[in-house]
Amino acid sequence: MGIQQPIVNEFCITFSTINGSGSATANITLMRALFRMGIPVSGKNIFPSNIQGQPTWFTLRASKKGYLARVEKDDIVVAMNPTTLAHEMKYLSKGGVMILPDDFKTESIRDDIILYPMPVKKLVREAEVPPSLRDYIGNMVYVGVVAWLLDIDLEQIHQALNFHFKGKQKAVDSNYNAVVAAYNWAHDNLEKKDPYRVEKMNGTEGCIMTDGNTAGALGSLYGGLQFAAWYPITPATSLAESLNEYNPLLRKDPDTGKDTCIIVQSEDELAAIGMAIGAGWGGLRSMTSTSGPGLSLMSEYIGLAYFAEVPVVIWDVQRVGPSTGMPTRTAQCDLTMVNFISHGDKQMIILIPGSVTECFEFGWKAFDIAEQLQTPVVVMSDLDFGMNQWMTKKFEYPDRPIDRGKILWEEDLKKKLAEWDGQFGRYRDVDGDGIPYRTVPGNQDIHSGYFTRGTSHDEYARYTEAPDVWERLMERLRKKFKTARKYLPEPVLTSNPGAKIGIISSGSADPAVVEAIDMLQEKSIKADYLRIRSLPFFDDVKEFIETHDKVFVVELNRDGQMLQILSMEFPGAAQKLVKIAHMDGLPLSASWVRDQIVKKMEA
Repeated sequence: MGIQQPIVNEFCITFSTINGSGSATANITLMRALFRMGIPVSGKNIFPSNIQGQPTWFTLRASKKGYLARVEKDDIVVAMNPTTLAHEMKYLSKGGVMILPDDFKTESIRDDIILYPMPVKKLVREAEVPPSLRDYIGNMVYVGVVAWLLDIDLEQIHQALNFHFKGKQKAVDSNYNAVVAAYNWAHDNLEKKDPYRVEKMNGTEGCIMTDGNTAGALGSLYGGLQFAAWYPITPATSLAESLNEYNPLLRKDPDTGKDTCIIVQSEDELAAIGMAIGAGWGGLRSMTSTSGPGLSLMSEYIGLAYFAEVPVVIWDVQRVGPSTGMPTRTAQCDLTMVNFISHGDKQMIILIPGSVTECFEFGWKAFDIAEQLQTPVVVMSDLDFGMNQWMTKKFEYPDRPIDRGKILWEEDLKKKLAEWDGQFGRYRDVDGDGIPYRTVPGNQDIHSGYFTRGTSHDEYARYTEAPDVWERLMERLRKKFKTARKYLPEPVLTSNPGAKIGIISSGSADPAVVEAIDMLQEKSIKADYLRIRSLPFFDDVKEFIETHDKVFVVELNRDGQMLQILSMEFPGAAQKLVKIAHMDGLPLSASWVRDQIVKKMEA
């Protein structure tokens, strides 16, 4: 098989390894090296929910056009797990590349691919490392071979290792030496027969590499977070761990040396949400982070915070459900649960970041919104954003001061009491926007106190079961959620002149939709695109649906949950909505989105 026309900065590599073998360092090193060369990259880690021993895959996509979505076929496979060779064959493109240890059996490997065996055990022995480190160093062998085959700059590999090991010279040197040895072996012994290679470009300027959980944690700290309570659950745990990592760096009082934010690992999810709501009632900017099963347990407490009008932020890093489901797979299957969470009539404020940069942005904005509206705010991310490494725009420092909403301290209350005939009504709609004024513990004015309850109450927080008072209270709460739109992030519209169809999506479906729109354009199909970033919906959403012949709603779940809520909210336009929903635990691919839209249009 002769060398084909070069394919530069446009390929997908999958690394097939064994969970717990230390391959993450090798994979991220290659990804970071390409990023440092200015090549747009994205990475997807597909790993089992056990601790060690099961197959795991890491997919690295290089795209000179900047596409970040998952692709369904591999151009190159690094096969380090002999038990999954048949699986790799299913997804390796015709004419693709397989790199594997030279002691693997290759009888079943297809004859239409390019094979590069490498002497992993020999090179590891020559590296003279302790037996406990051989698996880890063995992974660096494929880093060196891939670097030679693709012409990756070794200096960028070295810098990536230095970043990963935080400058610990011994760790950097032992890994880098193994990379160089494998690189030199490949140079001396392999004949390059494939077309794939990389070249430096300028596609990552103004970008960083990070994950959504880290971004959300940093955004929360920059947003004035004062208290966080959490209980471990995949895939949300690393968000709280990032709070613990960055809290001492960003939130240490220079005078006392003490942290200005408290982070508590609670005994369970009920305790976590209870603590967070208690802190919010006490006047602190507070949050918790969880996933679907934990959120289910928190339901009653969230209803209390809604009804008692206590600000709190809840991060839902979604995974596949129901029940335990697939803890290490991604989905968007909590939307209807969150929208209708807890019993009784209510609406929830939901923020849906569509990038890792927005995970940071919504991290700090969520606290303003929660305090402005005095209500729980749920930020809905997912495993794909939360735990995978993404190329994303650099974070921008909050562009405005913290806004605590209608909170009254002693002097504020004194002025208001003069307007209110000397009476403070915690739940009075003074301004006509549905949002009352509040005081918090620490306000020493004798008029500031009130009784917080989850039972029926009047404007002055007094218990009552009077029907007219109850109805007035519920109508005020509804009014508050109409006011909410002035504080929420608006949907993002991408117009395509002449388009008669529209696409609606949200969250981590966005990269696949963006690429799919370009693929549809190649088929002479024009589509406008509206990315929803918050609920309740803006009027723009209704207008978008009404001005298109058909609107395809793309999401990562079985039932089309966003479409269901849109249909309930805009019943007159519901017949225009078309479900494009899929959930197999993997991120959506652009080709799947394109094919489904074409199929639905032809039908």
